[in-house]
Amino acid sequence: MTVHVDARDPQGRVRILTIDRPQRRNAVDHETLDELHHAVTHAPATTRVLVLRGAGGHFCAGADLTGVEGAGFADRLRDVLQALRGAPFPTLAAVDGAALGAGTQLAIACDIRTATPAASFGIPAAKLGLVVDHWTVARLVREAGPGTARSMLLAAEVLTGDDAHRLGLVQRTCAPDEALAWADDIATKAPLTISGHKQMLNALERDPVADPAVARAWAAAWGSADLQEGLAAFRERRPPRFEGR
Repeated sequence: MTVHVDARDPQGRVRILTIDRPQRRNAVDHETLDELHHAVTHAPATTRVLVLRGAGGHFCAGADLTGVEGAGFADRLRDVLQALRGAPFPTLAAVDGAALGAGTQLAIACDIRTATPAASFGIPAAKLGLVVDHWTVARLVREAGPGTARSMLLAAEVLTGDDAHRLGLVQRTCAPDEALAWADDIATKAPLTISGHKQMLNALERDPVADPAVARAWAAAWGSADLQEGLAAFRERRPPRFEGR
């Protein structure tokens, strides 16, 4: 198991999902995504808050690129993102260390976020030759603002936890234990009220309209020689040589 599920209290009101792949800085592979999806979608009815965190000083360093060969991984990641968004209870990302690529995607799919001041948020897709899904782009714009989203997506800029808090991407800068204390407090609030408010907030976020140009761009990137070059360069620890094909 690469995801541990723990109940913080005897009633099971606060459930903690911990990604535990410290040897990969908690980078996620297909197995980890399957476990995350199952843990979110099969959370018991007693759950009032779900906390997502990483073990060993990192939240999630992105996709485990040793096992990413095509868009199937991105499709499964999207399933997990939508499960976090659609859960009837609030989800809280407690970020420590790296939250890069898929790590940032998991964090912004949660309703609220905490981070240590030196945590890092970024989407380095442009360094690898892949693209994230349209929903992630729209969510990042809503949560961090269009200018910040453009710098993260087009220039692969990385934010510290302090930067993310200043820009509104993170609601609190604090130690991981304080994030759990916040979850404990939220769990004492009226669950039907919170669930109703979450549904209303989600209803304000219309999913991106299907766009043929976006679909073509997605297919072009995921089927490109540049993606294969980016993955090869990552494995060989060298700079990639992209040619736009």
